[in-house]
Amino acid sequence: MSSFSGARPSLGVWLVGAAGHVGACTIAGWAAVRAGLIPPTGLITADAPLDGLPLVGLDDVVFGGHELAGRTVDDAARALVAEGVLPAAVVEAPAVRAALAAAAAELRPGVDGEGAGDALDRVRDDLAAFRDRHGVARLVVVNVASTEPPLAPEPEHDAWPDDPDALLAAVRAGRRLPASALYAAAALDLGAGYVNFTPSTGAELPGLRALARVRGAVHAGADGKTGQTLVKTVLAPMFAIRRLRVRSWVSHNVLGNADGAALDDPARRASKQRSKAAPLAAILGYAPESHVGIDYVPSYGDWKVAWDRIVFEGFGGAQMSLELTWRGSDTALAAPLCIDLIRLVELALRRGERGALAYLGLFFKRPVGTHEHRLDRQWLALLAHVLPALAAAAPDVGEPGGEGDGAVGSVGDDTAVTERGPA
Repeated sequence: MSSFSGARPSLGVWLVGAAGHVGACTIAGWAAVRAGLIPPTGLITADAPLDGLPLVGLDDVVFGGHELAGRTVDDAARALVAEGVLPAAVVEAPAVRAALAAAAAELRPGVDGEGAGDALDRVRDDLAAFRDRHGVARLVVVNVASTEPPLAPEPEHDAWPDDPDALLAAVRAGRRLPASALYAAAALDLGAGYVNFTPSTGAELPGLRALARVRGAVHAGADGKTGQTLVKTVLAPMFAIRRLRVRSWVSHNVLGNADGAALDDPARRASKQRSKAAPLAAILGYAPESHVGIDYVPSYGDWKVAWDRIVFEGFGGAQMSLELTWRGSDTALAAPLCIDLIRLVELALRRGERGALAYLGLFFKRPVGTHEHRLDRQWLALLAHVLPALAAAAPDVGEPGGEGDGAVGSVGDDTAVTERGPA
C-alpha cells in the first residue's frame, strides 16, 4: 500500500456519529489494517492501480468526532464483536484498543435535529480546535450519523440564498438547518473536506456548494453505495445494453441495526428511498414501475437482507423475471468505503481541488456533481481523474452542465476544479 508517513499526523478525521457502528468500525478497522491484524479487504485504495497514488499513510491520521449523549465508541466496537462483524481478537488487540481510546478522548457532543447560529459556531469551533490541537495539515469530516428526514421545501420568497456568505448570515440570524447541513457548513467554511455518507441534506444546498468553491474546500456524497444499490448499478446497465425492457423492479430491505431503527420513521425512510430509487431511471433511460421497501426487524441486527425481483420483457414480448437475495453486514460493507473516501478526499485537498468531487460517484447512491450511476463508468471516471495517464483511454462521461440538466453521465457545474498544488 503506497503512502507517505510523517513524524506526526498530517490528517485529522472527524466522524459525525463516531460512536455508531460504521464510525467505530472505521476507527477500529483503520487501526487493524495498519497493525496488520486484518487484510485490507474491500479497500480499493489498497490495490492496483490506486495503491500507487501518494495517499496519506495509515500512521498519519488522528480521529475525533461528534456523538449524541449516551453512546461510546467502545460500546459500539464491542457490539460489532457481539454481532459477528469484527473478531474479538481484533477489537481487543492493543493497537485497536489504543485507537478507540484516542478517538473517544476526542468526542464532543453532537447536534440533535436542527440548529442555527449557536450550533453552527459550536461545531465550527470543535473542528478548528481539533485541527489546531493536533497540528494537522488537512481535515476531513465524514457524516456517518443516522438518516435525517428530507429538507422541507421553502417558499420561493424564503428560499435559502445561493450566496454562501448570505446563507451563513441567515443561519447566524436564527434560520435553522438540519444537523448534516450544519456539519457541512462548518467543515466547508474551514476549507476542509466533507463526505456525506448518508442520504441526509449535507452539502446539498447551492449556497453550501458555493461555499466549498469559495473556501477551497471539497465535498462528496451522498449516501454510501454498499449493497443492494451497488448490485442495481451493475445489473441495470446489463438490461440497457441488451435492450431488455424492464417492466418492474421491486426491492425490499430488512435490517435491525440503528440505521434500521431510524428508517422506521416514515420521514427518514423517505430520504433513503429517494437515494435507493435514483439510479434506475438514470441508467435505463426510462422509469419502470418500481418500489423500494424498508422494514425494521431488530433481531436481524447489522445483517441486512435485501431482495429484488425484476420483471423484464424479451424478444417477442416474452415476460421473464430475475430474483436475487443479498445478505450482508451493513457496517462491514460501509467501513472500507469510508477509509477509501477519507484517503481520496485528503488527496483532493492536497492537490488543491475545490467543490464537488464528482469522480467519487462510485461510492454513492446519489452522487453529487454527476448524473452517472453505472458502476463501470464511475470506476473509469475515478481512474481518469486520479491517474492522468489513463485519461485518454477513459470513456466520455458527458459534457459539463447544470445540476439536473443533460443526459446520463453529464457532470454538474459545481464539479471540483484543480489548482496546481503538491501531489
